[in-house]
Amino acid sequence: MISLKGKTALVTGGSRGIGKACVEIFSEAGADVAFTYNLAEDEAEKLEIGSGKKTTVKSFRVNLLNEQEIKQTSDKILKEFQNVDILVNNAGIWKESAVDEMTIDQWEETIKINLTGTFLFTKYFVPGMKKNNFGRIINISSTAGQRGEAFHSHYAASKGGIISFTKSLAAELGKFNITVNCVAPGWVFTDMTSDSLNNESVFEKVKSDIPLNKIAAPMEIAGPVLFLASDLASHITGEILNVNGGSVLCG
Repeated sequence: MISLKGKTALVTGGSRGIGKACVEIFSEAGADVAFTYNLAEDEAEKLEIGSGKKTTVKSFRVNLLNEQEIKQTSDKILKEFQNVDILVNNAGIWKESAVDEMTIDQWEETIKINLTGTFLFTKYFVPGMKKNNFGRIINISSTAGQRGEAFHSHYAASKGGIISFTKSLAAELGKFNITVNCVAPGWVFTDMTSDSLNNESVFEKVKSDIPLNKIAAPMEIAGPVLFLASDLASHITGEILNVNGGSVLCG
């Protein structure tokens, strides 16, 4: 039912986890897809080959701590694909630190990658969306951005910032037929969470706190992202779609 044929999507942090699932499901829906990665070159190449059999899928390496690289990468993507209709700001990191032990470098790394990276990619692709009078922006936040997360205050702050950024842009860009929404996952099986979830006691505690009694697979997050990118969600903007199995019940 959902078709993105004729559309071009960009997924940041698209080589693994939620980003990879988004690349795959967007390609299945008929979109051409650009995606960024930093270190996972082998995974990026495999994803290009696998998903590229259906539509054009191309990876672009970028260091999200470097603003100039983000600008240069954005220019390369626009040169390759002409325009981007759908932007999924997914790239991010999740690292543990007590607030009284956290260094300024640790704080700034998380804020720059998670929040500033989202701002910069949006900044560089919104002009084309305005020109075309069409755009779909989906930002990936987290339950941590809604309720906080002990020992991950820098991560929670970045994800809470993404939620406020989403609401602000929804009001700012609506007149250009650009919707801006957010998906807030809870626990998801990814490389980023594997160290924690491979601990049996942590796994059982996390699962028991989820009313659906299971931890999401990446594709269970990608599906809602696809919905927000589709015509089915054409009158939805500024919303935070919680995809957490009921673990955090908030509006």
